[in-house]
Amino acid sequence: MTAYIPPRPHALSALFGLVRTAFGGEGNLLSLLPAAAYRVPAGHLGWSRRGILIVNAPELTRGILTDSADQYPKNDLMVGALEPLVGESIFVTSGDAWRRQRRMTNPAFSHIRLNRAFTSMAAAVDDYEARLLGLAASHAPFSLDMAMSHLTADIICRTVFSTSLQSEISRDVFDAFAVFERSVAHVELKRLIFDPPGRAIPQHASVLAACETIRRHLGTLVDSHLGTGAAGFNDIATALVAARDETSGESFSRKELIDQLGVFFLAGHETSASALTWAFFLVSQQPALLARIRTEIATVVGDGPLQFEHIRQLPLVRNVFQETLRLYPPIPFLPRIAAEATRIGRFRVKKGTMIMISPWTIQRHQAYWPEPHRFDPDRFTPEREATIATGTYMPFGIGPRVCMGASFASTEAVLILARLLRRFDFLPESPRTVRPVARLTIRPAEQIQCRVSAVAQR
Repeated sequence: MTAYIPPRPHALSALFGLVRTAFGGEGNLLSLLPAAAYRVPAGHLGWSRRGILIVNAPELTRGILTDSADQYPKNDLMVGALEPLVGESIFVTSGDAWRRQRRMTNPAFSHIRLNRAFTSMAAAVDDYEARLLGLAASHAPFSLDMAMSHLTADIICRTVFSTSLQSEISRDVFDAFAVFERSVAHVELKRLIFDPPGRAIPQHASVLAACETIRRHLGTLVDSHLGTGAAGFNDIATALVAARDETSGESFSRKELIDQLGVFFLAGHETSASALTWAFFLVSQQPALLARIRTEIATVVGDGPLQFEHIRQLPLVRNVFQETLRLYPPIPFLPRIAAEATRIGRFRVKKGTMIMISPWTIQRHQAYWPEPHRFDPDRFTPEREATIATGTYMPFGIGPRVCMGASFASTEAVLILARLLRRFDFLPESPRTVRPVARLTIRPAEQIQCRVSAVAQR
């Protein structure tokens, strides 16, 4: 099969990368990365007032991400950017606050069983297949990004809140999150370069309005699970409402519920939507791969419905998703800050230095991956996957903060890819203009306008 190198940014020197990022107007964190970032175990990213150290070597990243002494808390820029959206939630807290929240949220998330959630996932895909059939009949263009956001948000609503997502709410949330990602001060890199660590980050009025819109919709969903009307639910939100602190016996307040469920909702749908947008685009550019996928689905599933037990029997579909996560990890950076002066590898690190751990660079690092920028799902066949070095594939993170929804996301992705690729051809209108940008998640710089055609059923 011909090697396929999907869209990626052109790497410059460290200095020019900083200049391009600070003054390019996009807030694209990928443009910050110099060519050396894909080669070194660790190294400084140009110059900034606070200092930025990128760390790629697994033996170093593991020590930072499994830090039990709170030496490397969440980066202050990221916390300041996300607080208006997710409050003081598990996604941004550190230390004792994070440990308390993790203890309380773990049982709530484990409450969901994948075989039971699969029914809700499949129902959402049923509804979206009907929508795509209409688009195929009309030949109307649509946003692939918006389509995946709507579908994954619907799945999260059904599994977390036991309700389907109304389309107008989906568009509200999608549009508000787009404003948030584009305008949040975290991605104004001039602050990163010129401001000292710890300086307060004023947010734009448009960002605060977008956060208010999202939290208002989440509050409505939370309220449905409070009081006398909650008795009929048996879902993640119900379990989180019932969670109690093991020391104080206290439950989450309404604000805390919105904070925590906001993480489940936004992380659960936005990261999956990002990965699926890329997966459908990448497959659309490789007809031979699409033919292999359809052969696998036909062999395993036949003409009948795709059932939960089929998920584990579709290794190629799974591998396509895993390779997509390698090249386009939804969360491309896991930033930390040095709480005290320390040493990382051969580098002395001053207090306040940003420690940049980047799944984007680690998973494209030339020391760990042959032909690192090539899209090759067969990297994840059992024989080749066994040769992947521990700590060099981390789309869901590693250590105590590893994503609680990894199995959920993988099951969801295999279901969606198999169901929709089995039945539709996805036809991007301008594939050569597609390019990735990273702000909080990795997305195409412009939404991918796409058409679908229905595949003739046997």
